[in-house]
Amino acid sequence: MDISLFDFELPEELIAQTPMAERDECRLMLIDREHHSFEHKRFHDIVDYLHAGDVLVRNNTKVIPARLIGVKEETGGKVEVLLLHELGNDVWECLVGNAKSVKEGTHCSFGDGRLRCECVAVFDEGIRHMRFIYDGIFLEILDQLGLMPLPPYIKRQCENKDDYQTVYAKVPGSAAAPTAGFHFTEALFDVLKAKGVEVVDVTLNIGLGTFRPVKVQDTKDHVMHSESYVMSEEAASVLNKAKAEGRRIIAVGTTSVRTLESVYAKYGKFVACDDDTSIFISPGYKYKAVDALITNFHLPKSTLIMLVSAFMGRKFTLSCYAEAVKERYRFFSFGDAMFIYGKANIGPEDD
Repeated sequence: MDISLFDFELPEELIAQTPMAERDECRLMLIDREHHSFEHKRFHDIVDYLHAGDVLVRNNTKVIPARLIGVKEETGGKVEVLLLHELGNDVWECLVGNAKSVKEGTHCSFGDGRLRCECVAVFDEGIRHMRFIYDGIFLEILDQLGLMPLPPYIKRQCENKDDYQTVYAKVPGSAAAPTAGFHFTEALFDVLKAKGVEVVDVTLNIGLGTFRPVKVQDTKDHVMHSESYVMSEEAASVLNKAKAEGRRIIAVGTTSVRTLESVYAKYGKFVACDDDTSIFISPGYKYKAVDALITNFHLPKSTLIMLVSAFMGRKFTLSCYAEAVKERYRFFSFGDAMFIYGKANIGPEDD
């Protein structure tokens, strides 16, 4: 499909720059994809639409302060490095700013030399493999020197690093947050669990695959960057039981969707696994694992709006986005949410 089919007009002032003071006070667009209807609620109202037996699947990845600003030791020039994915033996896949000047053998220094790295491999589109050199515990040093890797449309760093984490973040390794989870509080989970909603954790370490912009005109030419995920034996068992009993599997965010759909597409069921995925979900894709979706409002022409369009139809998705703009919803990472439920009702006229 032509990338322009996923474009929409968004006033810049609707791009949320700061998180809500109370996470669950954000707005919620409640969307029935079967009847192509929507209502306007607050996020804490979601407890009225989740039921006993539902399985809520969340991505428990934790964002690391993956943005490093330092200097190239050979020239003293500024360098910016974004850690994407740990490859082992202190080597990380990184996205490097002004990457043409970072060649194999280039050394970079951060924090007056407390953390150093050497470029050991060069790839296209600013990707470099960097071997880090340090004394001590890497994540502790990173926590001292690194910045939270906020998206470029957020103009200033968070005062509190926890603002760019979910309350259930547990497994360090992501270069971006699973932002649909921002709206949940521990109190909200307590209410849902008391109601009989099961909560299951999976882990997908978010890297370039999730937030890399689409640079091709035809979506079929876009190649997703691989990201690692883990599903436990316990999670697989709960999900298989729910699927067998016809209970709803509700994904919190697009990264949970990509994990669930990757596993189910590969095995025809849920299994314990530790794997990589480059799944690209766009209109025409038939969902196999997910019955309902909680997500934020995404960037124009992004793979994420394509994923949502595959779930409820492109035209209906864009009409919901137009309604959100009209009603002055807040967009993107710190913005408002949608809960999409109901049976799939997508015909040729939707796309």
